Amino acid sequence: MAAQALALLREVSRLEAPLEELRALHSVLQTVPLSELRELAAELRLGPLFSLLNENHREQITLCVSILERLLQAVEPVHVARNLGADLQRGLTHPNDSVKILTLSQVGRIVENSDAVTEILNNAELLKQIVYCIGGDNLSVAKAAIKSLSRISLTQAGLEALFESNLLDDLKRVMKTNDIVRYRVYELIVEISSLSPESLTYCTTSGLVTQLLRELTGEDVLVRATCIEMVTSLAYTHHGRQYLAQEGVIDQISNIIVGAESDPFSSFYLPGFVKFFGNLAIMDSPQQICERYPVFMEKVFEMTESQDPTMIGVAVDTIGILGSNVEGKQVLQKTGTRFERLLMKIGYQAKNASTELKIRCLDAISSIFYIPPEQQTDDLLRMTESWFSSLSRDPLELFRGISNQPFPELHCAALKVFTAIANQPWAQKLMFNSPGFVEYVMDRSVERDKASKDAKYELVKALANSKTIAEIFGNPNYLRLRTYLSEGPYYVKPISTTAVEGAE
Repeated sequence: MAAQALALLREVSRLEAPLEELRALHSVLQTVPLSELRELAAELRLGPLFSLLNENHREQITLCVSILERLLQAVEPVHVARNLGADLQRGLTHPNDSVKILTLSQVGRIVENSDAVTEILNNAELLKQIVYCIGGDNLSVAKAAIKSLSRISLTQAGLEALFESNLLDDLKRVMKTNDIVRYRVYELIVEISSLSPESLTYCTTSGLVTQLLRELTGEDVLVRATCIEMVTSLAYTHHGRQYLAQEGVIDQISNIIVGAESDPFSSFYLPGFVKFFGNLAIMDSPQQICERYPVFMEKVFEMTESQDPTMIGVAVDTIGILGSNVEGKQVLQKTGTRFERLLMKIGYQAKNASTELKIRCLDAISSIFYIPPEQQTDDLLRMTESWFSSLSRDPLELFRGISNQPFPELHCAALKVFTAIANQPWAQKLMFNSPGFVEYVMDRSVERDKASKDAKYELVKALANSKTIAEIFGNPNYLRLRTYLSEGPYYVKPISTTAVEGAE
């Protein structure tokens, strides 16, 4: 089959209008293993296929793109970079987006290869075309270009090529296309800035990070909402957080939250600003962030009182992030009865809100209540037990009721809550003493889909692996849990049949 493909490829390169041959080649290539094509890589002449892309014939272009996608997988990235550079360059300016995507996928292979990437770095025109792909209408093309440029920036030579040449001027020129393209360039700059302290220095020297931060703290509320997402991405890295603190950006964001009280348009950007502090707290120190920026916690509590589901959802998500580690839990505990009232609201929303908000509430509850076994102390266990009772009159029944609803996402989210508390003795006692709960855990027939079976299995695993479960559930139930665990999540009990003499 590989020999037949090679013969057809030669035939294609010999003819001026080889549509039938292209169809045949496309069909044959579907059956040839990649390993066989790799053995023939040295004989693959792909230039003619690239040339056929230049003709204005839709089916021909579609066939050539599909054939090249397959054949190029068999060719080493170094060979592509050295021998097909001019074809790649033309591909990036092709009017058909599928050709651009094909070309950028090859650029992606090249930049991932340390031997091949230098070929691209030495090709200024090719780099320029990649930059201009960010400004196109097709999002897939733009994303592929951003990914390639970000990958190039992993090396010192790549950073120099992008920021110490005319490419920086090209990048700034592309930014002026429209607002959407400007944000794409910011996305690229944040991705590069996040790679290392050195790459952040290159980006700040270019002036583009400063421009982003200026827009973040500017007067346009919609621009603020977009920019805060990118600044939050930068804050995921230690050097990014350091830079934002040194530049006074975190203080500025805090001040904007303070001023949001009198801003009728604050609902556009406030969710993003609160999320920023939630992520900042969990990546650094919840206690330090909440003490230094008290407006953050104040705003989160205020948002839970809102009538706007968007605001409630962001507040719930943020509480879930903040309560995901022990220090964050202790920060929440210090707010006393205020947090208990907030838990009551979350419990109410988990029962009565829209499905999407219910799931967010359940996810937050799972995050708040989970304590790794090695971090459990008597004080922390008393705290989570007290919190649990604040959620509703009978929280265990509340979550069981939710888990019985015919929506797999809700069912799994409720099981996740049970799993979060399953290694805590007070919760095990509640489960054991709740009529029918142990049977509910053991009953495999409740879960119909894979996600639900997996979620139930995680609950059983959390219970079975707890050191206190045998004492609280009793040995017979403990052994049933171990059996469930050993049988796996998808076990189906065999149905025994009895043959009856004379039956048909």
